[in-house]
Amino acid sequence: MTGPADGARDGAFMRIALGHAAAAGAGGEVPVGAVLVRGEDIIATGGNRPIASHDPTGHAEIQALRAGAQALGNYRLNDTTLYVTLEPCVMCASAIVHARVRRLVFGAWDARAGGAGSITNVFTLPGLNHRVDVFGGVLMDDCARLLQEFFVQRRE
Repeated sequence: MTGPADGARDGAFMRIALGHAAAAGAGGEVPVGAVLVRGEDIIATGGNRPIASHDPTGHAEIQALRAGAQALGNYRLNDTTLYVTLEPCVMCASAIVHARVRRLVFGAWDARAGGAGSITNVFTLPGLNHRVDVFGGVLMDDCARLLQEFFVQRRE
């Protein structure tokens, strides 16, 4: 369920997500960032925080979804696009579906935990009551490089 992205617009929002990913990495978290957008407006952002928050659900996507729901006063995030620097895991992919996000755009693929096609594809499971348009690989090299550099530094 991956396809062409919306060019310059997607790249611009992904660069903002990369900034949040870098901030998460600077704080000792795995550098993943997320930006929730409706139209041209940023509704919410998030960066990985499971270590700092002592919360296994503290992924960047969940942070952005929670903040977006608060900002909009509704758990249904209709007509939104979520930009994430790393392919969502199964937990996050499921939350994206339940939140009714219209579009997901992600950067790097996650061969170990990806829930949008790498190890499984939550978005194509039959019986789900909502479909999300999914586009992977936007600024993939930049997103992957940030993760690779983080893990190289951790191993030194």
